[in-house]
This record gives sequence, structure tokens and C-alpha cells, in this order.
Amino acid sequence: MAKPKKKSNAEVRAELEALSRGPEKPVAPPFDLKKTYTRVAMIVGGLWLLAGLVRAVTGHNWPLIAAGVLSVAAAGGVWWIDKTMKKNLALQGILQNADTPEGRKAALEKLETDFKKDDAAAALAKAQLEMQENPQAALTTLEAVDLAKQMAPVANQVRAMRAMIHLQLGDPKSSRKLVDDLDLGKQDDDKIRAMFATVAAEAWARTGDAQKAKDTLDLFDPEKDTYAELRIQMWRARAFTAASLSDIKGIGRALRKLADTNPHLLAMFVNQKKIHPLLEKEAKTLLMKSGLVQRPQMRVQR
Repeated sequence: MAKPKKKSNAEVRAELEALSRGPEKPVAPPFDLKKTYTRVAMIVGGLWLLAGLVRAVTGHNWPLIAAGVLSVAAAGGVWWIDKTMKKNLALQGILQNADTPEGRKAALEKLETDFKKDDAAAALAKAQLEMQENPQAALTTLEAVDLAKQMAPVANQVRAMRAMIHLQLGDPKSSRKLVDDLDLGKQDDDKIRAMFATVAAEAWARTGDAQKAKDTLDLFDPEKDTYAELRIQMWRARAFTAASLSDIKGIGRALRKLADTNPHLLAMFVNQKKIHPLLEKEAKTLLMKSGLVQRPQMRVQR
């Protein structure tokens, strides 16, 4: 039987990204814009009707002025939502067509030409593509985003992604500095909250706060269908946390879950920077059992 071909670290990273993306889904707006416009129009119409009635009763013009100000604010809000929605849909479309090296190259070129240099959403999309082949380039892209000028949700996404890349590059201390600024409790979206918590927990576990990491991870079930796209990352964080707590059973369970997805994923714990010895040892053992790594041969001296 032919021996399995050993994969490089770059190939394993690319495979990890492909697996974590999960099945492709059609691009669709999260809510119906036409219904939103209709509702806003009805509310504005009601305001003007109420303002007219108050004006008729009081004889003052302030109700009409107030209705005018609120109408302008509503129009501005609708314009911003429409613009943001269209941009996000465009970015999703670009990312969906970037599942090959050629597709990623074309997508990166489109991001460069179709979006402004200081567009944080475009920077996140660009970094997501760069991570698959050059994590350091992705980190450079995100570091160029001025977090002070971004809305809190966007700034947190940039922090979380930067922290995740630092972890992949074996630099948990830099990751820790970023995750400590994440506000995990104010994330409305369950998947985003789970992703932030997972990145933060791995950083905490690898910098001396393993119990805090475990308590955070215990709030989320990696096997829940909602977290399918995050499952690899969630079990990875649990592996690091268990290692920091010297929990051999926990290490084994997390690594077996990863191996069940793809045994090659275990390579991210072997011969890498700043991997806990217990974690590396168990990963090597499972790799040898899978046949992807040869067992060391004993030489008999004659």
C-alpha cells in the first residue's frame, strides 16, 4: 500500500480554511429591503399626519418642523442601510467565487479596484482571502485599518481576525492584547459571539488564563449545527485549553474530533511554535495511528 503523501504546513492551512468555510450558500440579503422601505414610509407618513393634526389644534409650526427633521433622519438611515447592504452583498459575491487560487487572485484584484483603501469591510474580505496562502499579508492588511475610526462592531471584527492570525502564527501574546479589548457580551449574533469567544479563549489559554478560557468555551457547544463553520476552530481552542490545564482526556477528545474531520488537521500541533508538549505528544500519537506519520524505527546494532 502506498504511503500517504506528507503535506506541507501551507497545504494544511489551506485545507483548514477550506474545511472551516463549510458548504457554499447562495448570497441573499438578511432581510427584505422593500419591506423596510415600506415600513419607514408608513412611519414617516404617520408622523406627518400627526404633525398636521397637532398643527391644526395648536396653530404652531413646530410639529411640522419636527416631522421634517425626523423625515430627513429616516431618509438618511434608509440610504445608509441600502448602501451597506449592497456593499456587503457585493463582498459576499466576491468571496463566494474565490474558492481556487485563480479565483482568489481575481477576487483580490476586484477588491483593490472596486473598494476604497480605507474600507474596513473590504479589508476584512481581503484578509480572509490572503489568510489561505499568506497569513502575514492578511495581518498587514488588517493592521492598516484605523480602529479608532470604525464603528464598534467592525472594529471588533478586525481585532478578532487579527488575534486569530496571531494565534496561527504562534504569537499568543499579541493575540491576547487584542482579545482583551473585545466586548464578548455585546454581540447580538450568536455565531459572531461564539467566534469571538473561541478566539479569545485560545489566546487566554495560551497566555496563562486557562480556567477563564474553559469557562468561556463551556458556554458554546461545538457540535451545534449553528456552529458548523466554526467547529474546527472551536475544537482547536479546546485542545489548547485542555493542554494548559493538563487535562489529558480533554486533549484527546478535542484532537479526535479534529481527526474525525480530517487527520491532516493534527499537523497544526506538530513541529510548530509554542505548542504545549502534552498537546504535541498526543497529536503525534494520533497522526502515527492514522498512518500519516511513520513510527520511528529502532535500529539494531550488529
